[in-house]
Amino acid sequence: MIELKSAEEIDRMAVTGQFVGELLAELRDVAAVGVNLMDLEHHARRRIKERGAESCYWDYAPSFGRGPFRNVLCLSVNDAVLHGLPHDYVLRDGDLLSIDMAVGIDGWVADSALSVVVGTPDPADLKLIEATEVALEAAITAAQPGGRLGDISAAIGKVARSYGYGVNAEFGGHGIGRTMHEAPHVSNDGRPRRGLKLNPGLTIAIEPWFCRSTDKIKFDKDGWTIRSADGSRTAHSEHTVAITAAGPQVLTRRPTHGAASADPTRKPAAAS
Repeated sequence: MIELKSAEEIDRMAVTGQFVGELLAELRDVAAVGVNLMDLEHHARRRIKERGAESCYWDYAPSFGRGPFRNVLCLSVNDAVLHGLPHDYVLRDGDLLSIDMAVGIDGWVADSALSVVVGTPDPADLKLIEATEVALEAAITAAQPGGRLGDISAAIGKVARSYGYGVNAEFGGHGIGRTMHEAPHVSNDGRPRRGLKLNPGLTIAIEPWFCRSTDKIKFDKDGWTIRSADGSRTAHSEHTVAITAAGPQVLTRRPTHGAASADPTRKPAAAS
């Protein structure tokens, strides 16, 4: 069942979205060579607790995965692209890190993700990240009231192919609102002018993710971490978006790199 949100409810989701966007920008700036993934995880846990928010990841137990997820971030490095478990790993020069998070505030959820290279970037990695960001913006532009869900999916697939990347349709975006995962599924490839009509009040998470040289994936033994099947680098970008009568409204926009984040003076908490 798809629940269309009122303007007031979208405004409440936007409050959550602002926090998610600011915290992701903060984590992006904290991530650096020599930082442990668990430092990022504990930094996020503290900030979520201070805000009075609730992580949508903690105790999440879908059909895949091995036991409930007991972290507030998905941290995926290099060939890992989705659902990466935070663990004792120190970021190295040139690592490509994807950070994904979803939280609820006062009963309304927002979900977002970004990818960043720490240290010295490989131009091929920057191109890969750029492709996910361009695809995300193209999909947002296509999310017009009166359009179709396929318009969003087709926009993502078109950008992927223009960059020379394949598209995996096993995991994609989703409806969002009172919970993290609601109907409909938002595929990362599709046909324009097909599928669900985009009515004002629909709220969705749009999340293109690409692998550099394959469209196949594999799971780690932990049952959570998803990697490219051939070990090539991966990237992931995501925003929570509301369809309104005036057009798409991005609820999780974040400060640009180098701008003030939620609290730029904060330091990451030590892992425990």
